[in-house]
Amino acid sequence: MQITQTLSEDLRRQFTVTVSASELDNRVTKRLEDMKGKINLKGFRPGKAPLSHLKKQFGKSVLGEVVEEAVSEGSQKAITDNALKPAIQPRVEPVGDINAVVDGNADLSFTVTVDLMPDFTPTDVSTLKVEKLVSDVSDAEIDEAVERIAKNVRGHAKRADGEPAQKDDMVVIDFVGSVDAVEFEGGTGNDFNLTLGSGQFIPGFEDQLIGAKAGDKVDVKVTFPTEYHAANLAGKDALFVVTVKEVQAPEEAKIDDALAQKLGLDTVATLRDRVRDQIKNDYGQATRMHLKRRILDALDKVHDFALPPAMVEAEFGAIWAQVEAELAREGKTAADEGKSEDELKAEYRKIAERRVRLGLVLGKLGEQNGITITGEEVNRAITERARQYPGQEQQVFQYYAQNQQAQAEIRAPLFEDKVVDFIAELVQVSEKKVAKDVLFADPEDEVA
Repeated sequence: MQITQTLSEDLRRQFTVTVSASELDNRVTKRLEDMKGKINLKGFRPGKAPLSHLKKQFGKSVLGEVVEEAVSEGSQKAITDNALKPAIQPRVEPVGDINAVVDGNADLSFTVTVDLMPDFTPTDVSTLKVEKLVSDVSDAEIDEAVERIAKNVRGHAKRADGEPAQKDDMVVIDFVGSVDAVEFEGGTGNDFNLTLGSGQFIPGFEDQLIGAKAGDKVDVKVTFPTEYHAANLAGKDALFVVTVKEVQAPEEAKIDDALAQKLGLDTVATLRDRVRDQIKNDYGQATRMHLKRRILDALDKVHDFALPPAMVEAEFGAIWAQVEAELAREGKTAADEGKSEDELKAEYRKIAERRVRLGLVLGKLGEQNGITITGEEVNRAITERARQYPGQEQQVFQYYAQNQQAQAEIRAPLFEDKVVDFIAELVQVSEKKVAKDVLFADPEDEVA
């Protein structure tokens, strides 16, 4: 086996590996010799079949195995002999006619391209300064939340015959939905309780039932949103034939100890405390999201090193595929974004570079500080994912149990969050009070 380095760049090495046809033949011969005693051929006693006959019978299939083994061995030898640390799986490409190799008429030759991990020293995170957005929970917000709870759990009383439905009323309905006069799966319901104005159904549906009376049959015409989860219905016009069986008016929403007891609590004061704690928790999650963004921005700003080209290409490819899918779903092109496709690609390539850079920085910081993700943590995350698919939990567990790549996709964000939380304990943090709408704005919309 001959290995020759043909390319040496900052973070990329390429080698050409050649294994002569005679060496391959010798490997095939040795393999067949090892197999000889285990092969039973008609007309020959066990282990007595001549090698020439074995080659004729099994030579080609064994050569295929030998070639595969030689490729793996040559790739690993190129990496080991040169003390390389690959960033991703090396790329192997055949040189010449591989069929001629398998036929035993040519040397095996292939290239091994290795993208290397960059050598860099992470910054001392204790020197970083980041801003932490916080917001106070107001009594008015607690009042609003308690009022919503009271409205959600209040009872309803049947309206008088002939009295029309109003917003916030609950109607008991049967319905049959169709697209192009064909009923669709999931479009039928009986004795369904629908609160008008709740937004439970697709936009426009509930509005068309305001004014309806018990016994009415109403043709409700709607258009499914373009991003609707069922692709066969997304963007389609639909007709629902709705039979209104009963109209019920909401009772007064009383905020008292009886409300709290209805929810399993002692007093309305306890209810307000629970609501305050929940809102504080929501505020804390929003604060954490913004803090994470600022930590990542700070890390990105102080690290500048060459990136493995293949890692950037892989990340960009994944991002661009999502962009193209989104544009197609919305019926748009890059021009609709006010940019050329090349300009749009350049923007997303910078995003890909940022993600790769931060991934490498977080990875090294995690490694240096012994941060790991346990199997128990992965299993908890998979359990949470399974709960999102009621009735299909077993299939979800089986999918992850049989798919290492899927497990890696669960593990990666867990590791990132764990490292970020570790860094958050060390950076210099200054708090900044902001309004609620600022706190709950998407951190991705911020300017880094």
